[in-house]
Amino acid sequence: MPETKATTTTDLVTHYSAQLASDLDRNAREQDKTRADLEQLESRLLALQHNHAVLVTMQRALESGIPLQQPSAPPGWGVTGGVAGGRGAGRREQHAPTLVSLIRAHLAERSEPCSAGDVAATLSKAHSDRVIKTTVVRTTLEGLVAKGIARRIRQGHSVQYVSV
Repeated sequence: MPETKATTTTDLVTHYSAQLASDLDRNAREQDKTRADLEQLESRLLALQHNHAVLVTMQRALESGIPLQQPSAPPGWGVTGGVAGGRGAGRREQHAPTLVSLIRAHLAERSEPCSAGDVAATLSKAHSDRVIKTTVVRTTLEGLVAKGIARRIRQGHSVQYVSV
């Protein structure tokens, strides 16, 4: 009879140990999932905050009565860079790369992660004819992260990006 009690106790200890290990593993997986969800929500919140700031700025500009500036073009040239009504009329300039393509190329050239500010500064120097704002670069980088083209790396309060 004492052997049965010892066997039962051993079985209970084994059962509870297995249950605890399973609970710990499930808890760790749930923490990881929650962290990933939180990162995604933080990214979405940053994008929404940026969009809100842009919209507020636009609203203030419209309410101020200051006329909006249109890009100036040489006489006879359309906004696309070609002669108005010519073969290139209505099409996007072929020789001006998009900001997305510039950022993707910049990330691909770099071997180490870089911040949105670094990307904006480098592209502003390389393309002095363009106005490149850090907030727009950050939003574009977050879009690339969402598409799986770039990866976000958090280091404390700073965020850096690298090409995938």
